[in-house]
Order: sequence, then C-alpha cells, then structure tokens
Amino acid sequence: MVVIVDYGMGNLRSVQKALERIGCRAEISDYPEVAARADRLIVPGVGAFGDAMTALRERGLIEAIRETIARGRPLLGICLGLQVLFEESEEVAEAPVDVAALGRAPLPKGLGVLAGRVVRFSPSLADRGLKVPHMGWNRAEPAAGCPLFDGMGREAPYFYFAHSYYAAPQDESVVAARTDYGGPFASAVARDNVFATQFHPEKSQAAGLALLENFVMRI
Repeated sequence: MVVIVDYGMGNLRSVQKALERIGCRAEISDYPEVAARADRLIVPGVGAFGDAMTALRERGLIEAIRETIARGRPLLGICLGLQVLFEESEEVAEAPVDVAALGRAPLPKGLGVLAGRVVRFSPSLADRGLKVPHMGWNRAEPAAGCPLFDGMGREAPYFYFAHSYYAAPQDESVVAARTDYGGPFASAVARDNVFATQFHPEKSQAAGLALLENFVMRI
C-alpha cells in the first residue's frame, strides 16, 4: 500500500493523480497508524518549514514517518517533504516589530533524518537576472546509481521547481542529483530507503512520472 501523508500542506490530489497515471493506487491519510502500515510512504509539501513541522507533530505523524524509515520501507519526500528531513531550516516565521530586542530566534528544527540545514537562495541572484523563488523547469543532473532516475536516458532530465530554500547536506554522499541555479544545489537526496526531491515530480510530465514509477515499482 502506498500512502500519501496528509498534514495539510501538500499537493495531495496532484500526487495521487500522477500515481494513478502509472497504475498505482495510493491512499491519502492523516492517520499515523495508516502511515505506519504503508509499504511505501510519500511526504509531499508546499509552504513554510516551521508550519510543516508543527502540523506533523500535532497530527502525530513524526513518529509514523520515523517508524517507516526504521522498518526499511521506502519513503519519498517532495519539495517541503525533502526539507523537513534535515536538521533545521533558515526559514523562520515573519519576525515581530521588536525583533531586535528579542534577539535572534532559534532556527526551526526538522526531523533530523539527514544531517544538514535548509538555506535560502542568495538575494544576489537578482544581480544575475535570477528570481527567487526559483520557479519553472530546470535540469537535474543525477548522481550515478540512484534508482529514482533509472531509465531516463543520458541527458539530464527536466523537472518543475517552485522553492526559495534548498537543502545543504553535511554528507555529500546523500546528494542524488544536482541542479544549477546561480550555482549547484542538491535537487534530490537518497540514503538507504529514504529518497527525496526538491522538484515536483507530479508536475514534471514524463520525467516526473518515470521517477514516481521507479519509486513505487522498482525500489
């Protein structure tokens, strides 16, 4: 059973419809017990890092995600679902007016499945004509051996992105693909049974469907 985790912040139906196109029936659920029983778990997400962690915690889904990983069952994070796998994020809520008096707010903590921090694209990208958020189609150059990208040919495939922050892993060996946007960043990560993409495979046409098929059929 493939379960798409519903914590109120994802393109759930878009992911479900993409899976249906490759012949995979997936259940959308916000119940921890359902997520914990999944043969494969997908954690999508759109929005702010801290809000996502709060929503996961309030629904009791953090332990369900960790249990899935501990049991060796495949997990796929998408966009914000990639970012929450890391230890912390530079994305913080809008500061109050008297923030100087309060001092620097602590960074919101993630699941800590992967070591590293989520960081913001530099404002200096504007000097090179690059907008933040990074939105639209861009190539992802796969690392050798990552099964998510099996059968996609020799050319780096294009995927659809929509984000202002990206993961900076401590361990370079988890980087499964890189994308250039004013410099290279990790656009996919993989370690053991944990996989995640910064781009949206459900919005990425043929390449995205091929990636989802690899996840549900071959991993």
